[in-house]
Amino acid sequence: MRRIAGIYIHLLKNWPNLTWQHNELVHPLAAVRHKQGRLLGKLESFGFKLREEATLTNLIQDVIRSSEIEGEKLPFDQVRSSIARRLGMEVGGLVSVDRHVDDVVEMMLDATQQYNSPLSSERLFGWHAALFPTGRSGLHKIQVGAWRDETSGAMQVVSGPMGKERVHFEAPESARLENEMQTFLSWFNQVTDMDSILKAAIAHLWFVTIHPFDDGNGRIARAIADMQFSRSDQTTQRFYSMSAQIKKERNVYYDTLEQTQKGTLDITQWLLWFLACFDRALAASESTLFNVLNKATFWETHRTASLNERQRKMLVKLLDEFEGKLTTSKWAKIAKCSPDTALRDIQLLIDQNILEKEEGGGRSTSYKLKSN
Repeated sequence: MRRIAGIYIHLLKNWPNLTWQHNELVHPLAAVRHKQGRLLGKLESFGFKLREEATLTNLIQDVIRSSEIEGEKLPFDQVRSSIARRLGMEVGGLVSVDRHVDDVVEMMLDATQQYNSPLSSERLFGWHAALFPTGRSGLHKIQVGAWRDETSGAMQVVSGPMGKERVHFEAPESARLENEMQTFLSWFNQVTDMDSILKAAIAHLWFVTIHPFDDGNGRIARAIADMQFSRSDQTTQRFYSMSAQIKKERNVYYDTLEQTQKGTLDITQWLLWFLACFDRALAASESTLFNVLNKATFWETHRTASLNERQRKMLVKLLDEFEGKLTTSKWAKIAKCSPDTALRDIQLLIDQNILEKEEGGGRSTSYKLKSN
């Protein structure tokens, strides 16, 4: 098993006294703060319903993309339904939700909606149990709702095929975890004059370096960062998704983590990358807000349309996250109806100027939202 050179930062003499070059962070930090302020100011002009829709959209992104970073794909419509129900939002097209999805959503909402409550070991254990309700990660039994132990040997982050594995990181031994986590939690809960965005970046790195659980450390580290973002914004509403941006930059994210965890206690490069990623997340939120406004315009335009539950559900999917082309067979499968019923549903929407045929015909006929 091949290791890469370098000593892990948690083994250095002065760990966890992390340092950074303030002069290198001044301008990028000021830039993201300015962009963040402009975004929050713009949202003040949105009505309550639009801010609620933006919050829903970004929370969905947080939940789905954070899981995707770890290779788990959660169904969009279930995540959307779970968040809407838990927050009491009146939205159409809700579906039944698997318990696991509900638990993952509950963890994220606890972090972002109860952001002013102290972070504790018990709270983290609850989050971990929500991620792994069966006590297993895939086929493997793991410690759930407790710090990891040495049952499975050293905690390593490994990639590559069996026999040619590459060790990217080895976490502190389990005997250190109680003290390590007490130190981390005391720091995280302490009110200081540190910039809250820098604190989110440091908390993310520090937690994932301790790696206190058998699995789920990355998702919980991102939830902790989101909790700190909510503290920074002083609102339960979510107008950007850091996890969605990290998903786009997944390889660079892991490379930067690895380099930092095998470097010195000067984490300037990690902080610079985090600020740049956050800057791009704020930029991406502009697109999200544009889509929110488009959806609001769509529903306002068609507020008098006669829609059954299947049609409403499918329109919600088309407006949110629909993969591929819409055909009668795909409609029938998703809406759980016959092809004849699907065709009637589609034709009624065409008659109301909501859908239109795409180019092509016969067996390949597909449909899209009609352009205004």
